[in-house]
Amino acid sequence: MIKNLLITNRLFVCALFFASLLFVGNGVFAQSKTVKGTVVDETGQPLPGVAVIVQGTARGTTTDFDGEFSLGLEDQDKTLEFSYIGYAKKSVEIGTTINFNINMEVDAEQLEEVLVIGYGSTTKKDATGSVEAVTADNFNKGAINSPQGLLQGKVAGVQITTGGGAPGSGSTIRIRGGSSLSASNDPLIVIDGVPVDNDGVSGMRNPLNAINPADIESMTVLKDASATAIYGSRASNGVIIITTKKGSQHESSINVNYNGSVSINTLNDQIDVLSADQYRDIMSGRPGEHLLGDANTNWQNEIFKTSVSTDHNVGVSGNVKGWLPYRASVGYTLDNGTLEGSSMDRTTLNLNLSPKFLDDHLSVNASIKGMFVNNKFGNTGAIGSAVAYDPTQSVYDSRYDQYGGYHTWTNSDDPTSGRSVNAPSNPMAMINQNSNTSTVNRSIGNAQVDYKVHGFEDLTFKVNAGYDYSSSVGGIYEGVETSWNENNGPAGSDKKGGYVSDYTQDKRNELLDVYAQYNKEIGKHKFDVMGGYSWQHFYEEGSTYENNVYGNIDNPMRLWATEYYLMSFFGRANYTFNNKYMATVTVRQDGTSRFSQNNRWGTFPSLALAWKINEEPWMQSANFVSDLKLRAGVGVTGQQDIGQGNYPYMPTYTIGDDNSKYGFYNPNTGQWEYINTTRPGGYDENIKWEETVTYNAGVDFGFFNDRLTGSAEAYYRVTNDLLNVIPVPGGSNLTNMLLTNVGSMENKGVELSLNTKIIQRQDFHWDFGVNVTWNDSKITKLTTVDDPSYEGVRVGGIAGGTGETVQIHRVGYAPYSFLVYEQIYDDAGKPIEGAYVDRNGDGVIDEKDKYIAGDPMANLYFGFTTRLSYKNWEFSLAGRAQFGAQVYNNVDSNNSAYDQLYVSANNNTNNVTTDIYNTGFQTRQLHSDYYVQDANFLRIDNIMIGYNFNNFLKGKSNLRVFGTVNNPCVFSNYKGIDPEIQGGIDNNMYPRPTTYMIGFNVNF
Repeated sequence: MIKNLLITNRLFVCALFFASLLFVGNGVFAQSKTVKGTVVDETGQPLPGVAVIVQGTARGTTTDFDGEFSLGLEDQDKTLEFSYIGYAKKSVEIGTTINFNINMEVDAEQLEEVLVIGYGSTTKKDATGSVEAVTADNFNKGAINSPQGLLQGKVAGVQITTGGGAPGSGSTIRIRGGSSLSASNDPLIVIDGVPVDNDGVSGMRNPLNAINPADIESMTVLKDASATAIYGSRASNGVIIITTKKGSQHESSINVNYNGSVSINTLNDQIDVLSADQYRDIMSGRPGEHLLGDANTNWQNEIFKTSVSTDHNVGVSGNVKGWLPYRASVGYTLDNGTLEGSSMDRTTLNLNLSPKFLDDHLSVNASIKGMFVNNKFGNTGAIGSAVAYDPTQSVYDSRYDQYGGYHTWTNSDDPTSGRSVNAPSNPMAMINQNSNTSTVNRSIGNAQVDYKVHGFEDLTFKVNAGYDYSSSVGGIYEGVETSWNENNGPAGSDKKGGYVSDYTQDKRNELLDVYAQYNKEIGKHKFDVMGGYSWQHFYEEGSTYENNVYGNIDNPMRLWATEYYLMSFFGRANYTFNNKYMATVTVRQDGTSRFSQNNRWGTFPSLALAWKINEEPWMQSANFVSDLKLRAGVGVTGQQDIGQGNYPYMPTYTIGDDNSKYGFYNPNTGQWEYINTTRPGGYDENIKWEETVTYNAGVDFGFFNDRLTGSAEAYYRVTNDLLNVIPVPGGSNLTNMLLTNVGSMENKGVELSLNTKIIQRQDFHWDFGVNVTWNDSKITKLTTVDDPSYEGVRVGGIAGGTGETVQIHRVGYAPYSFLVYEQIYDDAGKPIEGAYVDRNGDGVIDEKDKYIAGDPMANLYFGFTTRLSYKNWEFSLAGRAQFGAQVYNNVDSNNSAYDQLYVSANNNTNNVTTDIYNTGFQTRQLHSDYYVQDANFLRIDNIMIGYNFNNFLKGKSNLRVFGTVNNPCVFSNYKGIDPEIQGGIDNNMYPRPTTYMIGFNVNF
């Protein structure tokens, strides 16, 4: 289907445009004199676009094409500041001067884009690995409450899929595809020098919500092994380094920044189900017609709403007497979801201090971040129920007072006969009678101390101590009136029981890094050598409890605790000859308590080479080439986050609950007695790291004085000792299926990034960027020995039947490939029920005739961004697209058969999707490839228009007013409401809303 911008989108933008015009003309103030001048570059040529600001104010102007400027001043103005990208900032006393002649000097450090990498930094032109950074100026715009949204579609090889439209929802982040089947495929996230674990925090939809996007300065993605190997055993899936904003080394006055916005969230589409009138028509003359009601209820309209959200952030930065740069901020977000009962209420605090002592020989970077969030989790089960519930029934029915007055399906037409257990629950009852909340507090902080040795300044010692602590409390409460809990009452009683569950979790992540760095330049030789030690401890504990509202079920609270350690030695050496030829060697040795002593340590090396071709003498005549660098690298990374807890190599025992006691007759007492059982579990004492070898080759280029820049990459990645669940001979272990290191898989791909400054004029700029990625993943081994009869591992559970799956891990195919029957169609193109292709020609349709009908991994995806500015106006647009992916439409496959309309055993009627008109299926055909549908799409992520008032409040501040539309439209032929589905199975996902936002930013 094709989803277009609604008329409201255009009205919203027009209203914003009109409101912005009302402010035009602001900034008139008394002037005492006007100064003029000319600004030139290092060669004496006029320099257009230089910012000329009155120091300590927001009043200023820019130079024209001839480098000239004119600016009105007030009596108290003392100093002019001149700044331009790539040049050192210059301050000039005004005095009695009327005409200024300013010579700008090149700032070599500013010309180079600084990239934060593991345990250090480099520049874009000196990087030997595949590294890409996105800074605050280039982040995605709009209603973005989680850091990953800033990066979506911005970096080649990085695919970010949100988990849906829930407030603060998490995302699946994949860098160059996945490298594992059973272990984690998530990249390592490093926040201000602190690597955080990927296990998440109980009570939070997204662990990255601890960081307010307004506090982030840059996000750096490390993609190939030469860049990631410094993180060793956690880097197989890439690394994302998040750096928060800090105080400036040059600020002499206090700067206050406020960002505020209000947004409206609405849904543009719904699952296509039968209306009440259509349902009455289809039920006419059919069994169950007597159960129909008189209402016309759109259940999706009932559970979904248009919501209003707000976000505020205040930041204060400055520099105390030139030695203590600081930045402090506080943020508040109230994100109300479109599903009734869902919201996120978050407060964030952030403090960064960067003092220097001992003549800048001793540097300290200290940061602390705090997050306090209250979540309400709307009952997402109501989404599926809203699809299936009879639209002729009303929300409320006075016959069902015992269920809170909500219409409820019962075992017979008698409302007191008890709820029909297998019938769907009233969607609004599921929303209003369910309270699912959590409170989470989290703090991440670190202090890094760098000491540059006196008298031997080439050597620096560094210590980084950090932590990540969180505390969660949450639970669910459903009262005695909830129909689906009526059988949960006290034993031997007719009372309805309701349901109560509570949980707690406390997590501690503690870090200590100690390392030294030596930088030395001798003639044409430049050395940068670093080596050190790292220690990290992860500990968590918690409790779980379930009962009825009376608390009289014998089910005591369960307490648990777990921990693991990481210990590492690492080193990196960079060598550059003649500023043209570069080499980087990295090695890290990791030890983890998750594996036995025989497999505890792993070594992860890498090598990268680079050649700055544009620095060669024979290239100097090619004036149009501003940058040309060839890169190649190879390295090994590991994976110790295998998804089997912290003790996968150890024999463990599970203590049975009250439902799994062993009973025996005691002749001494003449009574039956029951004792708890203790059950041993299967384990593999030789389980170890998954290891990934990556080969990478790339070229970075810039033309026409970097008006056109970009990079092209090719990579090949092989994962060995892949973890897979395989059958084991009876009696050889305590389980018949065991997770062990037996497999391998490969990824290969090509990436291209292009950024161009199409127009660069004094008052008109137009930039455009695009990134394209082709990726192919394939499993190459799943068993210890080649076994042609081994079909693979069935995965991808679906709704519609117990134990039903439609995906498989199979050798020669991508992970999570769809395994289904090939549907046969009649001459009119309509699927024939139960008719499938006999692919093996044996005359029998059975499991052997299933085939691979695609997979959910896009082969080709790209992102694009464009930004225009004209005088004080600005406009930006960003979007993404993917091709070659498929999605299994479980919404239709589970809800579009005639035998579902009336279920006599449950005494209820069910609604179906309009796809029933296309298929005519009498029974569900869950394994037909008819439901494996193309998931190609083009999505516009955000559109922004803004206006800047540079002389607001008589020049004392800058004001920016803007409006954005997030997720305004998606173009796709997919039959569901959204083709972008995590895991490839569409089963009543919380739909992504379209968000209209208006906001403003003020700098004082």
